[in-house]
Amino acid sequence: MSMEARVSRPGLARRMGRLWQVYLLVLPALVYLAVFKFWPMYGVQIAFRNYNPIDGFSASPFAGWQHFERFFGSPQFERVLENTLSLAVINLLVAFPVPVLLALMVNNLREGRLRNFVRGVLYSPTFISTVVVVGMMYVLLSPRSGLINHLVTLLGGQPILFMGSPELFRPLFVGSTVWQESGFQLVIYLAALSAIDPALHDAARVDGANSWQRIRHIDLPGILPTVVVLFMLAVGNLMNISFEKALLMQTPLNRESSQVIQTYVYQAGLQQAQFSYSAAIGLFNSVINLALLVTFHLVVRRARRGQVM
Repeated sequence: MSMEARVSRPGLARRMGRLWQVYLLVLPALVYLAVFKFWPMYGVQIAFRNYNPIDGFSASPFAGWQHFERFFGSPQFERVLENTLSLAVINLLVAFPVPVLLALMVNNLREGRLRNFVRGVLYSPTFISTVVVVGMMYVLLSPRSGLINHLVTLLGGQPILFMGSPELFRPLFVGSTVWQESGFQLVIYLAALSAIDPALHDAARVDGANSWQRIRHIDLPGILPTVVVLFMLAVGNLMNISFEKALLMQTPLNRESSQVIQTYVYQAGLQQAQFSYSAAIGLFNSVINLALLVTFHLVVRRARRGQVM
């Protein structure tokens, strides 16, 4: 053992001893990750086996790439992948910018009842569960008793089967996601905006900058690191469509558009007991998410290096 190693280990031990409260605070999160994130990776091997509960993970017959080839060659592959990608991309392009715009608008409101009211209205849908949101959609969009179809009828139109139309599934899914989840990200962006030095806005006002110019040159650059981090996380989670909402909104009439990878895995794995096949599909989905996350991370790093240089 070298002298440097002998010196560094006691130094590291002393630092950890001084900060034991911090490590104790982080310990529950580490235990959670180890138990619920890393340990279940042991079961990923069933994607490469013909798994049956009697033989268990290790004793089940090895199947190699059989289940992946079956999924890639199935008639469902193109439709399920197309539905997942199109819904994920539309959801990202529409739902991601909305909280940024809302945060900039709310941040420019004067402190008072109006600002508190707007924030409360935007926050409140975040606390509504997905089951309740989809239930509200079924009630409001019902072709017989729904409020929306009553308005359509009063205007001279015919009732529309919203929840059974394949063409309307994506707009309804994305619209309800924007309404339900924008409030949570709005809090993050407002926190980032509050960290901007007010002296910058005061100096800009003195120089004659209007509200749009201050948003463009102060607020947007100030929250850009937060936007990049959240966008990176969103890209890494791109293929993980909200399973609960997709399953609850799915009907035999709109399955042409609503059948995504998550619902297909549920049907194949739990309803049809094809455990290895569904595990292979889920692993394929996770690998795509990992590839997207790593790719975007490398792109951001190169862009930052280019700015530094």
